[in-house]
Amino acid sequence: MGRQRSYGHVPRPHAILYYSQRTSNGGLLITEATGVSDTAQGYTDTPGIWTMEQVEAWKPIVDAVHAKGGIFFCQILHVGRVSNTGFQPNGQAPISSTEKQVPLNGIDVSEYTPPKRLRTDEIPQIVNDFRLAARNAMEAACVVIT
Repeated sequence: MGRQRSYGHVPRPHAILYYSQRTSNGGLLITEATGVSDTAQGYTDTPGIWTMEQVEAWKPIVDAVHAKGGIFFCQILHVGRVSNTGFQPNGQAPISSTEKQVPLNGIDVSEYTPPKRLRTDEIPQIVNDFRLAARNAMEAACVVIT
């Protein structure tokens, strides 16, 4: 799920009400797709968890769910090649394991920028992005899934 209401990739206070209205004692909530880095983005206004500002913004949301007895999971992700230069830092090409573009669910491939294949030496950075995002989600008191 992507609500696309996290302007600047920072969850906003209205998300406190949104998520807390959807929880109950023992209920499980899974966040909307939450990016692990600035290169993980493929949609406008989706939340992230790679900066301390984002972590601090998630905390009151998680607290509201916990206050109602809910369990809150953070769904961390990287969109890979399902992106375009408009979502990438410095207008770079999205990253992937291949340069190939594949149509997804009938979406025209022209909506996506041809991706840049990661070199082997670049893979540890993406792994580290997931590691940092998982730690940040735990700092915000979320349980983490990928």
